[in-house]
Amino acid sequence: MCSHDHDRLTSNNRDLQQLEKQLDRRHFLKKTSLGLGAVALVSLLKTENMLASAGKTKEEQILDAFNSNSNRNKLGLPHHLPKAKRIIYLFQSGGPSQMDLFDYKPKLTDMFGKELPKSVMGKTRLTGMSGNQSTLPIAPSKFNFKQYGESRAWVSEIMPHTAEIVDDLCFIKGMQTDQINHTPAITFMQTGHQLPGRPAIGSWLSYGLGSDNENLPTFITLVSKNGKGQPLKAALWGNGFLPTEHQGVQFRSGKDPVLYLSDPQNYDGNDRRHMLDYLSHLNTLQSDSFGDPEIQARMAQYEMAFKMQTSVPEVTDLSDESDATFEMYGKDSRDPGTYAANCLMARKLLEKGVKFVQLYHQGWDQHNHCPNGVKSQARKTDQATAALVKDLKQRGMLEDTLVIWGGEFGRTVYSQGLLTKENYGRDHHPKAFTMWMAGAGVKPGFSYGETDDFSYNVIKDPVHVHDFHATLLHLLGVDHERLTFKSQGRRYRLTDVHGHVVKDLLT
Repeated sequence: MCSHDHDRLTSNNRDLQQLEKQLDRRHFLKKTSLGLGAVALVSLLKTENMLASAGKTKEEQILDAFNSNSNRNKLGLPHHLPKAKRIIYLFQSGGPSQMDLFDYKPKLTDMFGKELPKSVMGKTRLTGMSGNQSTLPIAPSKFNFKQYGESRAWVSEIMPHTAEIVDDLCFIKGMQTDQINHTPAITFMQTGHQLPGRPAIGSWLSYGLGSDNENLPTFITLVSKNGKGQPLKAALWGNGFLPTEHQGVQFRSGKDPVLYLSDPQNYDGNDRRHMLDYLSHLNTLQSDSFGDPEIQARMAQYEMAFKMQTSVPEVTDLSDESDATFEMYGKDSRDPGTYAANCLMARKLLEKGVKFVQLYHQGWDQHNHCPNGVKSQARKTDQATAALVKDLKQRGMLEDTLVIWGGEFGRTVYSQGLLTKENYGRDHHPKAFTMWMAGAGVKPGFSYGETDDFSYNVIKDPVHVHDFHATLLHLLGVDHERLTFKSQGRRYRLTDVHGHVVKDLLT
């Protein structure tokens, strides 16, 4: 090192030391006008007992409370006793056809090819893909339905494994959304708003409820490999205006499940802890100087990445699973990145304390060749979906785990394009579709809501997306109207400006 570089480093060190002296705790409190506010904060956080702790001044304990990473202290969550500790959301991207899977409509058989009545359509908004058709002929499902379980739930012949677990499922047959096209509809379902930029469900939960495992993210996303259909963007699991530490982390199949986590070639990583400690020291000085919360969030991300270097290889290794488990989930479960393998991975992540696992599976967008398309998707997902519910149940986890299955909207009863006895297409339909939940706090073997004979309009007990979100948060002990975040002068929440808990779904 030349003398010039040595002098420059020495000067920089003196500057840092001087900055530290200037930003002592008393100066920090005075500078940011937190003196009285911090004292009030102690009362709000119910941390009076902390003031009696030995070895720390009153100011130090106030700052410890202020800078605490525990969101439970900051936000006072949960608001009430939760029934669910964790969630797996099996998102079926593209819009599964409800009348080909779960919403049985036998009267349609005698209406094949007839025009959908205008009295049924009303003033429904249609997409540009079928809105210009000269005729909208009714296309009954070509699949057979039977009733299963003690609940006598109707299930299509192409979902035989789901049929085995109907007594554990709570069907919502009156789901409704405001969006008719994929990107805004998926964004709406995942963030409560049609435009990107809002926090995803998992990010809200990470912010509100914190983590149950310090070595793994609170919110993890898995996407089925080789998916075809509408593209999925990282904004769907983004943190929006929440601190970046609450962003969902995507786990991929292959050598590096998390990008940029592995050490570079020929680097042994022995000095990483020292590097992170010094970086944290510098960032703390920067944070104390400018008060930017993103600095603290970035520090938390650095620490999480360091811990994940050990925890991720362990949790993504499925070699310790039994042959019986792989057989239950299906042969694809041995192929990393498939829907089946991701279902198995999701269970393992929950066992490690991850609070919210989001699976995305593309391919449910059947505008044409619907029978073959929906059958193909059922074949890829049915067994693993049912296996996940069974697996959680046999491990005693289903009682405090909420499992969700569903897409962004449903499909039309009329055919998009040419209709034949063996083939039909179905367009997007936001006014009525089916989802189901299972596990913690929801009624098992229960069906809620009802559509008309055309599976076109909800005629009983509609559930809007905001209602669904409110109910989901309620199961986790969160009042959806009280979990808010102020951004650009306005307080936002997942349910935006309306929504109510659907108590009839709950045990």
